[in-house]
Amino acid sequence: MKIAAALTGLALSLSFGLSISSAFAGDLPDLAGKQITIVTENAYPPLQFIDKSGAAVGWEYDAVAELAKRLNFTVKYENISWDAMIPAVSEGQFDMGMTGITIKDDRKEKVDFSEPYMRSESMMLVRGDEARFTDAASFAANPDLLVGAQAGTTPFYTAVYSVLDGNEANPRIKLFETFGASVEALKAGDVDTVLTDMTAGKGYVDASNGGLKMVGHPLGSEDFGFIFPKGSEWEAPINAGIAALKADGTFDALNKKWFLDYKAE
Repeated sequence: MKIAAALTGLALSLSFGLSISSAFAGDLPDLAGKQITIVTENAYPPLQFIDKSGAAVGWEYDAVAELAKRLNFTVKYENISWDAMIPAVSEGQFDMGMTGITIKDDRKEKVDFSEPYMRSESMMLVRGDEARFTDAASFAANPDLLVGAQAGTTPFYTAVYSVLDGNEANPRIKLFETFGASVEALKAGDVDTVLTDMTAGKGYVDASNGGLKMVGHPLGSEDFGFIFPKGSEWEAPINAGIAALKADGTFDALNKKWFLDYKAE
């Protein structure tokens, strides 16, 4: 389900609210209050981030809260940087990871993925007054322009292979430890674009007061999933919950809440 399609006609979903009745709950496993430890980066609005009040909020937090209610489990959250997340989950330090993680075959060698809960479309995030380029081709044609990325992420490889010349050591790619740091570098003029999925990009644009915008067309699509240690007992019940939340309109309601209605203060 593409985000653009998911957001079409979502007003109907509001009539259900985010606490949709348990019509599907009878078919879901009961985890008897068991605790799951979930790790996240809190740097990817509107999926998960720290708002101005200091609260950790976002689409993924709301989705997990609904899963916890339907499946009867409790959650303990931890934070870690993106580059450490997959290794830490793979080693069993945490039960689950969430931070808009693209489902990729090479990552499947280290961790198990849930069923997809969202589709990511890569876009070019730029400053609001950017006029030197309007798409990937015009960006690539200007050797003075720089792109910010996190090593090993889908946006990094999209920058390498869909925007530039396929050289992972291209000096036009400036690396940052977190996605948020790359966006701050963009705002400061240290880089000229950051590649982001359309959903997170919209969150940054809406919160920027005109300081940021997205340009060009989607550079590719990827599916998002939660990650687990290999063979995790959590994977099957979480997948059952994801299927239920897709089926009854909860995810549609969350899309409307976070991608259309939410305004950062």
